[in-house]
Amino acid sequence: MSRPMDMCAAEATASLLHAEESFSACLARIDALIFKPLLQAEPSDQKGKENFKLFLLLNDRFQALWNLTEENYRIVKQKCSTSEPFCIQDIYIVWKGDLFLSLYIQYFVTFANYVVVHGFEHATKSKSEAWKHHKTVLKQFLTDFTSETSMSLALYTVLHKPIRDHIEQYILLLTKLNEVLKEGSEKDVVTSTVKEYVKLESFISQVLDEACFTKTLWKSLGYKFTDMLCVPERRLLEDSRNLPISASTNRSDRILLFDDVLVLIQGNSFQSFDLKLVWVDENCREKSTPGLYGLRIITPEETFFLSAKDPQMKAVWQWKLNQAIRQALNGKRDFPLWGKTGEGTEPPSCRFFTYVFRLESKFKSASYEGEWHWGKPHGKGTVKWRDGRNHVGDFKEGLEHGFGICLVPRRSEDRYDCYKCHWYEGKMRGYGICEYGNDMVYKGYFKDNVRQGFGILENHSAEHPFKYTGQWENDKKNGYGVWEDKDRGERYIGTWLDDHKHGQGIVVTQSGVCYQRTFHADKMVGSGILLLEDDSVYEGNFTEDLTFVGKGKLSFANGFILEGTFTNKSGQGLQTQGILNTSNEQPDERITKTQLGLKEFPVEKRWKGIYDQFLEFIHSGCKEETEESFTGFHIQTSKELRKSQEYLFCHRGTEDVSWKIEDILEELVHLKELESLQRYLEKALKSSLHPLGKLLKALTIAFQATYSGIGANRHLLTMAQEEVKYYAKKIWEFYQGLLHLALEQKGQMPAKCVDGETSDQKACSVVLPLILPCFYPELFMLYMLYHEREDDLYCQGIVDLSLFPDIKLLEFLDVQKHLWPLKDLTLTTNQRRSLIKDKCFLSATECLQKLITTVDPREKLLILQKTYEEIESTVSRVVETDYKLPMDDLLPLLMYVVSRAKIQHLGAEIHLIRDLMDPTNQGGLYDFLLTALESCYEHIQRMRLHQRENCHLSHSS
Repeated sequence: MSRPMDMCAAEATASLLHAEESFSACLARIDALIFKPLLQAEPSDQKGKENFKLFLLLNDRFQALWNLTEENYRIVKQKCSTSEPFCIQDIYIVWKGDLFLSLYIQYFVTFANYVVVHGFEHATKSKSEAWKHHKTVLKQFLTDFTSETSMSLALYTVLHKPIRDHIEQYILLLTKLNEVLKEGSEKDVVTSTVKEYVKLESFISQVLDEACFTKTLWKSLGYKFTDMLCVPERRLLEDSRNLPISASTNRSDRILLFDDVLVLIQGNSFQSFDLKLVWVDENCREKSTPGLYGLRIITPEETFFLSAKDPQMKAVWQWKLNQAIRQALNGKRDFPLWGKTGEGTEPPSCRFFTYVFRLESKFKSASYEGEWHWGKPHGKGTVKWRDGRNHVGDFKEGLEHGFGICLVPRRSEDRYDCYKCHWYEGKMRGYGICEYGNDMVYKGYFKDNVRQGFGILENHSAEHPFKYTGQWENDKKNGYGVWEDKDRGERYIGTWLDDHKHGQGIVVTQSGVCYQRTFHADKMVGSGILLLEDDSVYEGNFTEDLTFVGKGKLSFANGFILEGTFTNKSGQGLQTQGILNTSNEQPDERITKTQLGLKEFPVEKRWKGIYDQFLEFIHSGCKEETEESFTGFHIQTSKELRKSQEYLFCHRGTEDVSWKIEDILEELVHLKELESLQRYLEKALKSSLHPLGKLLKALTIAFQATYSGIGANRHLLTMAQEEVKYYAKKIWEFYQGLLHLALEQKGQMPAKCVDGETSDQKACSVVLPLILPCFYPELFMLYMLYHEREDDLYCQGIVDLSLFPDIKLLEFLDVQKHLWPLKDLTLTTNQRRSLIKDKCFLSATECLQKLITTVDPREKLLILQKTYEEIESTVSRVVETDYKLPMDDLLPLLMYVVSRAKIQHLGAEIHLIRDLMDPTNQGGLYDFLLTALESCYEHIQRMRLHQRENCHLSHSS
């Protein structure tokens, strides 16, 4: 029958009180006879000073243990003096068990450190007077604990044996208490505490064994090894002389496994390997040494084998190595050190550590801080070289692989080149940004550490600002590209070879002059065509300052042609010898509106570097980890790597839609209807995260680099227009490529086109209207410049027609009177009907004015249709019946509406619609209405032209 809880606890407390009283008295004598005398004299030699510091720490640990014992004694004594019932919480060593364990562990770890460095041997040689005075009394005290005659061994014993004996007393006391407790939470607490104290006992035994084992090693090794390897905290875990194992290729006489390093000794030298960067591969067998069982040891710069003669010996070494590595990585030893039966998990293969490379390699003398996997930098990391280079980024199997930022100091300046790029197997590859220390910035693609493919190089310095957008090969400008010289106000559009203008090229100047020539190593060769700002055109040879030389033909804006030989002598100006043809009274538009670059730069060969990257991305399977490498990405911009972000092709906002590649491919499979496809493409092309959106942004940058600003020249209109159409075609092709890939991954076959439309027709009808807003500002500017003369004539005609009141204008345009909406001419006081303006066909006029509010040719045609319907509706209201306008009635009415709408650049609008509208609309209603609008436009021009000619005739007469 179990006794009451308070009786059991009371007996345990009484026993504990007696034990703590005796133990405290023992500690007091140890303090008085050992610690205090030895602390009174600090040695003068270096080794003695180091040992003395360790002894001071041991004293601190001892005092903490003693104070805890005293505190426990006071609490227990106070409890015994009261009449209150006892409980488990009254037993301090139970409810404060963690504190007791912690202080005992700290004491014995420090004690073992002191043992390892032969601390007691040095301490007994102390010349302190206090030590000499207490020596006799101390010897008598020591005989109570040990029969050792050696003072150092006696000190070793007395400073650990009483304490270990006291722990045994704790275990016995708690075990007896546990036996009489009933099952329940209190018994569970005591049981758990007993287990922890038993572990502590085992831990102390192992710590002391390791200390003695290590101390013996330092005695056996020479001073050279001891001085370099002996550290108080270091413990020897295994020695190849105790457990035989050998290293491959006779590289060592002895192998020592410590708790922090693996040491190979060969003659008078040794190699040490930090265990945090040691990996053990058991799945190997040395082919060169049959009958041996090997372990492959992998370190950052070396790999070697340890060979045992039997599998059991190999297994022991493997287990000890792995446990030592795991504990080194954890930063603490196990408790107990090796577990009950050697349990423990394998050390992780992925680690984080700092290492300085020593051997010859690209990383020699560099320090790497980051993630490791099986002896190689792998994952996120930072490499720092002594010469100032830095690389921060992703690594794979020991090489830069993935995104990284590299700083390279410039030799002659206190500046850095900053590369923010993707790496592949140690070399830059894919998209990146380089901010050079000389104020130049490159944004584009790399391969094998050099610029390769499409890229933009810009010089931001005030000395010679320029911008190159185009193709690169082997770190040089090669292929098609656009160069803008901001100092000269010139833009070169053409081909390059090894950083030189080479082949066909167009030069556009800020003044409006442009010319097309053949270049050879930056020099103009052969004849060319020079288009002047006054619409004159020169065909022949000319110098860099645009002076005519040699044979040539000059076509004037008035139609005259001068053909002959041109010279320019100093002080005499331009001279010519030839024939002036004045027979042409009108200029030839084929000359004055000459379109450049069409044959020389086939549209499919422009910007091939952009298309190639996106095509390669699709062919590679659209892997998410390679998307940024192929299609561009966001990164930090400053050399100080601050947090601000910059994007090559886009400024990313916060987008609601997730555009992960797997989601993109999944969604593509489900797009069956044309309407849903259009909505999807519209969303994708507006996104800065979707591959198609990135492609569009890259093309927009290339287009703006060519045709904006200085490039706004009417002689480039056709080149720009066909380029936009080709963009739509390529984007449709890439959409098709993504769709085919998505279907392939689903095991499906692409569906055949059922409506008979070709790829080009789909591109024009589906994609072109969606992408046109990106190119519209530059493109419409070219249309305006191209049709500038016609639009000026048209505008003058509109000004003339705007002077007419409504009735006079209707009469002037031969609109049939029964179609006049006279009821719309509401009169105010003192107002005559014949003077009212801008009241007739007002709804149609306002509708047509919306033509300039959209960039989409489809929407412009819808506005034109709506205008026609408004005219017809007004006429039907006037004649009070449904009225279908014949062509004879439509043209005068439409001309009236056009004259009142006063659209400024109507010629540019009409031709843009005509060039970019869906081909399926040709021959239909839209085509008819556009032709009618075009007829009105031309008629208004002719009216003005006839008026001008009549004025000229009257002045002549």
